[in-house]
Amino acid sequence: MRHAVQLSGVLGVAVAAPLLACLWPAAARPPAAALTGAAEDDPGGARTVRYHGVRVPVPEGWTVYRLDRDPSRCVRYDRHAVYLGRPGPQPDCPARVVGRTEAVHVQPLDARPEADTDPGASSRTVVRGSRLASYTVRRSTGQEARLALPEAGVAITGVYGTDPSLLQWLLRGTRLDSAGPAVPPGHHRPGEPDPPTDPTDDPSFAMPPFIGPPGPDGEDGDDGDQGDGGGDETKAEGAWAAGRGFDTCTAPALSSMRAWRPSFKITNIYIGGAARGCAQPNLTSGWVRKVRRMGYRITPTYVGLQAPCGSRPQRFTAGNAASKGRKAAVDAARRARALGIPPHKPIYFDMEAYRGNAACRGAVLRFVNGWVKRLKSENYKPCLYSSAASGIRDVGRSARIARPGCVWFANWDGRARVYGDPYLPDHWWTPHRRIKQYRGGHRERHGGVTLNIDSNIVDGSVY
Repeated sequence: MRHAVQLSGVLGVAVAAPLLACLWPAAARPPAAALTGAAEDDPGGARTVRYHGVRVPVPEGWTVYRLDRDPSRCVRYDRHAVYLGRPGPQPDCPARVVGRTEAVHVQPLDARPEADTDPGASSRTVVRGSRLASYTVRRSTGQEARLALPEAGVAITGVYGTDPSLLQWLLRGTRLDSAGPAVPPGHHRPGEPDPPTDPTDDPSFAMPPFIGPPGPDGEDGDDGDQGDGGGDETKAEGAWAAGRGFDTCTAPALSSMRAWRPSFKITNIYIGGAARGCAQPNLTSGWVRKVRRMGYRITPTYVGLQAPCGSRPQRFTAGNAASKGRKAAVDAARRARALGIPPHKPIYFDMEAYRGNAACRGAVLRFVNGWVKRLKSENYKPCLYSSAASGIRDVGRSARIARPGCVWFANWDGRARVYGDPYLPDHWWTPHRRIKQYRGGHRERHGGVTLNIDSNIVDGSVY
């Protein structure tokens, strides 16, 4: 599986620690290691940055990205950064980013009608400027804080890796700017940029043929939903679909989804979780509804805590695995409902690849057992994404847990077939309960739009 991309080179200049020490009360200072420098994408970086009526402190080594100037910049939560402004309609994100560290995104409070459908909007805490200095970041399943500052007209999203103390320092150090907003209050998202291109695009790449599952009924796995994009989500449809699919770190612009629809019929969305690595500026219930009307089927996926022996810092432990699995299910169901995903539809838990001993594998099984049982009680269908050689294999071999009803397994062998995999006997999860991710991150271009994706072949549960 993909590993988190390493922190990019830091731009800007270092400033001596004593200067920053004068800017905030001692109780609000960051850890000592964060006091020796700062970074910004502007020449002559500053210790603080102004945006739309607020001043935000920038810890040492963090990069500041101004999205109004760089609208295709991907808002990533796996690197220390301050993002200012609203992302463009098509951020140029990797296919997959899993894992988080501390990062902050400040943008205008959105008065657009569709903003009300954002599942994060309703969970923002309204904070007055005078109370920022005492704001407490409480630990949460999603490991994030979402604030609204009406006095400045901004929304702040902050995430943390394992310890919220640095994020709390940064938010407590944020101040209203007496000089007034640095960005006009009516400022909106920049115009849609040209689709990102890459010289490594390979137009000659041939999609391998789909090979349907074996089965006594001889079906080819197709549910008949082969519309050209004019489908209606209210029409009768099965609980499963078959065909080509793709997943990418952030929900693409609707125009991109429309351009790609002739080539794909299944797509994925990352609905939440403590290890979800990309922001989701496009993902609203309105987006889900419109994409479904284009004829897409969707695999909602939740990226929560990872295995104790995994490579990501967000992990459950052998002792709390079962309870964390249950809490992930509750949060995933809440987010699915906010996106308008009806009951009894599948939600996949993203358990990235891991290598470990029996104790680690046992913790994974207890987590999955908690996830499956609780998500069922939340009236959703519990499913699992993982590496064929770790999570899927271990769960498939276990006879002592409640198993997920459907799986999405990663084996980047380039073979677009859901059966005949060396790690999964053909009698596991059949029929119509399998998705395979057969190729990792790469760029493809369809309908004049280039995206960075993973490739999937589907014969399984979808919304």
